[in-house]
Amino acid sequence: MSARLRVVVDPHFRAMDEIFTSADRAELHELVDVIWGLDRPMPRDDFLREVTDADAVVFGGWRYGAEALDATTSRLRALLEVAGGHEHADLDYDRCLDRGIAVGSCAPAFGPAVSEMALALALSSMRGVTQADRLMRRGSEQWLHAGNEGNTSLHGASVGFVGCGRISVHLQRLIEPFGAKVLGYDPPISDEALRSRGIVPASLETIMADARVVFVLAAPTASNHRLISRRLLRMLTPEQTLVLLSRARLVDFDALVELVAQRRFRAAIDVYPDEPLDPNHPVRALDWAVLAPHLAGAMPAALLEIGRMVVADLQALARGRRPTAMQYLTSENRAGLVQESAVHRDLGGSTETPATPRSADLGFTELQK
Repeated sequence: MSARLRVVVDPHFRAMDEIFTSADRAELHELVDVIWGLDRPMPRDDFLREVTDADAVVFGGWRYGAEALDATTSRLRALLEVAGGHEHADLDYDRCLDRGIAVGSCAPAFGPAVSEMALALALSSMRGVTQADRLMRRGSEQWLHAGNEGNTSLHGASVGFVGCGRISVHLQRLIEPFGAKVLGYDPPISDEALRSRGIVPASLETIMADARVVFVLAAPTASNHRLISRRLLRMLTPEQTLVLLSRARLVDFDALVELVAQRRFRAAIDVYPDEPLDPNHPVRALDWAVLAPHLAGAMPAALLEIGRMVVADLQALARGRRPTAMQYLTSENRAGLVQESAVHRDLGGSTETPATPRSADLGFTELQK
């Protein structure tokens, strides 16, 4: 029998009971030797001492410094983050990949909740629900057809996915009954793979010109900062809605606020450049915007899914298999991408693991919520 895995579990800012059910927590302790496993942050000196002979690390934030990898040995096989994205500034991802250390993120746990919120925000914006609510409360509403002036329907519309990872998989299922045509932008995915999902490959320009609602699902990377530029935003019209779900820095946020204030297009926003949002931020005054305070993935069920993913991937490591429950960096694309096998599994296809991990989007996936 092989030796039990030694796993440093330091989930802070998450709490253990927040991400593990009692059953998953019991299974975790049965499966591996848990080092730390407390709700308070593990002291750096303790971490550096324990990580020297650790097989894996489960962490909420990489608080140990860029040099912490120097304390590890070839025994370290996996780093599993439970915050929600590959955004840990002091973690050298390239070095991890070069050493063959699997770097996983719990981001996919948020997919169902985020996609549900995406649809809710889109419909609220397109049908003018929140605007009508505000008018009703002020006693200045317009009834029936007059109240629907400028509103649009999702039925038979074209929608655009900026990012075609796991969130888009769940969202595509939700919008299927509307008979919408789906346009998708996600350069690392082949056109053939997108078409196999019923998505029409499209440029950002085409999406901005043709989609009645544009869903921004992309996780931030060094290369996609302000991916949705002022130039692209200016292509939108009053009949279109932009739904911002992943991170605000993917969009020229100042331009977005300026253009929505001019009623150039509608917006539904769940994420902001700084959170919590300044009480005086001009976005709060936008009548043509539906605003939510980063609610999309912050559901208890999504958080408990994180613990299930951790246990599943530690089981795989214990059995000498490649972990697949989390979202892993790959040698082909180091932006934190969904594996092709995982997307196929979500779609009900083959779960066979390819010989070489393949990316499924340009960092366009679920994030910390």
